[in-house]
Amino acid sequence: MRVAWSHHGDTWGLPGGARHEGESACDGALRESAEEAGVPADAVRPRAITVFDVGVWTYSTLVADVVTPFEPIISDPESRELAWVPLGAVDDYPLHPGFAAAWPLLRSLLEVRPAVVVDAANVVGSVPDGWWRDRAGATAGLLDRLAALGSAGMDAEALGLPGATWFPEVHVVVEGQAREVSARAGVEVVRAPGHGDDTIVGTAAGLVASGRTVTVVTSDRELRARVEALGVRTHGPSWLPTQE
Repeated sequence: MRVAWSHHGDTWGLPGGARHEGESACDGALRESAEEAGVPADAVRPRAITVFDVGVWTYSTLVADVVTPFEPIISDPESRELAWVPLGAVDDYPLHPGFAAAWPLLRSLLEVRPAVVVDAANVVGSVPDGWWRDRAGATAGLLDRLAALGSAGMDAEALGLPGATWFPEVHVVVEGQAREVSARAGVEVVRAPGHGDDTIVGTAAGLVASGRTVTVVTSDRELRARVEALGVRTHGPSWLPTQE
């Protein structure tokens, strides 16, 4: 809760503040949360960003999942109380007007967990850059790009989701000579025991069953038809560079 003398005092809201020059919205939100509420950056995993744009400035809100439990601490003079609040009880609190206006959208995003499944062999093979001379090396390069992309976030519209940016789970299915490629932080490497297509379908089906909103990246028409039958969105390999 904000102290009485602050702007919209005696209301509940989220930690926040101005970004530093050159700082991303995600990094700024994590820094402000650490400064104002003692939130360890490595204790949360970014999930989505929404943006309120009034033309001359924007206000971005980061939705993140706790991956390591922690207790917040008041480390800002404008706050007098911090609390974990059950989702169903948020509307019972006196909310900061800005947070009250944003809460319906933010609440709806908590139901969404996106995942992207990448057909590594198909994506690597879509670019005639000599990948056939070193399939494992070309796949490793793809994993590096996907790790960077997952860290920076993906465009919400391209994923068919509300908000501005999402940080989806990234699953990359590898096969053949690329099966022994090393994993990357933030990227789940799925090593196909046989034909990669069957593993991609199985991976997508498992994610859908667990409540994920899934996008599969491949240009294989038959494979696209198989996963689309599961209710999955598909994109060709050229979609990935547009997200970088």
